[in-house]
Amino acid sequence: MTPRTPTTPRTLRPLTTSAFTRRALAHLRKSDERIARVIEQVGPCRFTRRVEGTHLDALLRAIVYQQLSGKAASTILGRVLAIYGNRYPTPAELLATPEEQLRAAGLSRQKLSYIRDLARHVEEGLLPVDRLDALDDAEIIAALTAVKGIGRWSAQMFLMFRLGRPDVLPELDLGIRKGLQRAYRMRKLPTPRRVQAIGARWSPYSTYACWYLWRSLDGDANLAD
Repeated sequence: MTPRTPTTPRTLRPLTTSAFTRRALAHLRKSDERIARVIEQVGPCRFTRRVEGTHLDALLRAIVYQQLSGKAASTILGRVLAIYGNRYPTPAELLATPEEQLRAAGLSRQKLSYIRDLARHVEEGLLPVDRLDALDDAEIIAALTAVKGIGRWSAQMFLMFRLGRPDVLPELDLGIRKGLQRAYRMRKLPTPRRVQAIGARWSPYSTYACWYLWRSLDGDANLAD
C-alpha cells in the first residue's frame, strides 16, 4: 500500500449546516421541555466533528486514547506515528511492525492487540473502513464492534464525532445519564432503558440533545477529544 500524506491534526468543521441545526433545535424544544430548558441555559450549538485523516486513522487514535489522559495518549500516539515518518500507518505496515517496537512507543499489550486486530479486519476486508459512510448506523456499530477493543459506546462516539450522524443516543454514557438526572430532577441515575425511553422523543436529532446534556455538565469541554 502507498503511504498517505500526513494530515494536520485537530482539524474541526461544523457538524452540519446552520439550517439543519436550527431544525434540530426547534424539534427538541417542541418535543421535550426539559431539553428546551437545557438548550436555553447552554446557549448556541457549537457541535463539531473530527474530519482530518481517514476513518482508520480516527479509529487507531480512539484506541490509543482509551482510558488515558489526553496528554499521555498524545505522547504515545506521537511516538507511534514517528515510527512511520510522523504519519498514520497503513494496516499492512501495522501488522508488519515488530511488537517490541510498538511496545517501546508506549502501547500496552492489550492496546497493541486491539490495534493489530483493527489492522487485520481492514486488511482482510472484514471492516469496510473506506465505505462506512454508506452504511446505516446499526450496520456501522455491528462492523466496528466486531473489532477487539471497540465496544458499542466507542462505535457510537465514532458515529457522532467522526461521521456526524444526527440521531445517535449513547444510552450507556454516564454523562448522558447524569445530564438527564439533572435536567429531569431525578433522585436516582436513570437506567440505560430509561434513557432510551426519554430519548425516543428526540429522534431524529438525538445527537444534538446529547451534546447539550454533556455541555450542561462540563461547560465548554471539547467532546471530540
